[in-house]
Amino acid sequence: MPLGPSRRPEAPADAALWDLAATVCDPEIPVLTLSDLGVLRDAYVEGAEAVVVITPTYSGCPAMDTMADDVVAVATAAGYGSVRVEKVLRPAWTTDWMSPAGRDKLAEYGIAPPSGNTAPGHNGGPVRLTLSVKCPHCGSLKTREMTRFGSTSCKALWVCSECLEPFDYFKVH
Repeated sequence: MPLGPSRRPEAPADAALWDLAATVCDPEIPVLTLSDLGVLRDAYVEGAEAVVVITPTYSGCPAMDTMADDVVAVATAAGYGSVRVEKVLRPAWTTDWMSPAGRDKLAEYGIAPPSGNTAPGHNGGPVRLTLSVKCPHCGSLKTREMTRFGSTSCKALWVCSECLEPFDYFKVH
């Protein structure tokens, strides 16, 4: 399995399975596919079995069972007889793995995408600061965090001082 961001397999049978799994949407944020989110790690055909590997955004993610069920349903509907979904915790998922298209889809949906990067050395220095989060509604940087805990564990609730709209912010991790 690849370390870091996943890549679509090159073997045609594996790539076809990947493409199917990549159509499955996150049940908590339905505008994002598993591929957009970066949780789709691998897909391969091993004998008569189709195997799809996913990584949760965090170890207690309640959406994992639904994601796995949806992958099985899509692959079964496409004719795969035996489908197995493996859930792996290592390497740990990071917002760095979200696709640029996924980040754009979040903003269009009204959720501020993660700002920053978690790659080693990217946010070097003794103190990491988040100065502002861009409002996905009006684009203003005059925003503030209302609570670190949003509608899901992956998000925080923010509010814009310009348009006065609250919005979710997808936390960097």
